[in-house]
Amino acid sequence: MRPLARTAALNGFVEVSRSLGLDPRALMKSVGLDPADLAVQDRWISGSAVVRLLELSAAASGREDFGLLLAERRRLSNLGPISLLVREEPDVHSALELLIRHQHTYNEVLHARLSEANGVATLKVDIRLGEVVQSRQAVELAVGAFHRILCGFLGARWRPLSVCFAHSAPKDTAGHRRMFGPLVEFDRDFNGVVLYADDLRASNAMADAQLRSYTRQYFEPLAVPREAGEADRIRDLIEALLPTGRCSVEEIARSLGVDRRTVHRHLARSGETFSSLLSSTRAALAEQFVANPSRSLTEVGTLLGFSSLSAFSRWFREQFGCGPREWRKARTRAGA
Repeated sequence: MRPLARTAALNGFVEVSRSLGLDPRALMKSVGLDPADLAVQDRWISGSAVVRLLELSAAASGREDFGLLLAERRRLSNLGPISLLVREEPDVHSALELLIRHQHTYNEVLHARLSEANGVATLKVDIRLGEVVQSRQAVELAVGAFHRILCGFLGARWRPLSVCFAHSAPKDTAGHRRMFGPLVEFDRDFNGVVLYADDLRASNAMADAQLRSYTRQYFEPLAVPREAGEADRIRDLIEALLPTGRCSVEEIARSLGVDRRTVHRHLARSGETFSSLLSSTRAALAEQFVANPSRSLTEVGTLLGFSSLSAFSRWFREQFGCGPREWRKARTRAGA
């Protein structure tokens, strides 16, 4: 099934579109969305249609920062019922972990994960649709929304170490620097926010321990848990091991300190196999890397764990129906 998103993902769309001289109703209808749905922010709609709508709106308005214009209007309440619980978490780390663990309750297109190493924390954010769709604006909206959440906890004057995007820089980066500060980087290996790990330990001044118990009682019956924790850990290990050429279920098991049967068992609980997860992770990374014209295809093949460009090209053609060079040219024309 294709992933869905709550209509709240389009909060502010009508106002921003009109301010730029666009017709929001016509734009929505052109991608199969009903403008009337925006009246109910908890209604679920096609995630792919939302992503296409943002790209179409950016092109029609000539604003490469269209997604950021929406992100500037984001509030914690836009996340729905989970916002009540997040607001009462004792610190920034627990609030982010909660948002990541239950991200499927507010947006099935979104895939975020948090990691720490050497005193630095990295919040990576991806858009996963299960199909090839230009998603620059959706990525920037998602990263911008997380940045807004962090500023809500850490203060308006807080600045990350850097904000990273896998896509190339726009012609004008003023909007990005206005929102994120001077350290915005493009053509990186991931989308997301890099910050000091100590920032995650900051206490949440809004939290009320007694109210937290009430909000948990309210939210937990609404949140259907996903057995995806281990699958996400394994996906992160696959991403880390692919460039080494040693990405195997045995190596994953060794990294987790378990045997290979345990890895297979963890994946089976979330409806995955090692092969399916390896393939989907590779495909998601391939879209990101091949779309970046500054990377040679030989380099991309190496990053994805292939021993030669020909092996990578054969795999890419099987996955996407054309060679990586042709796909890159088509993607460049689509984004032009």
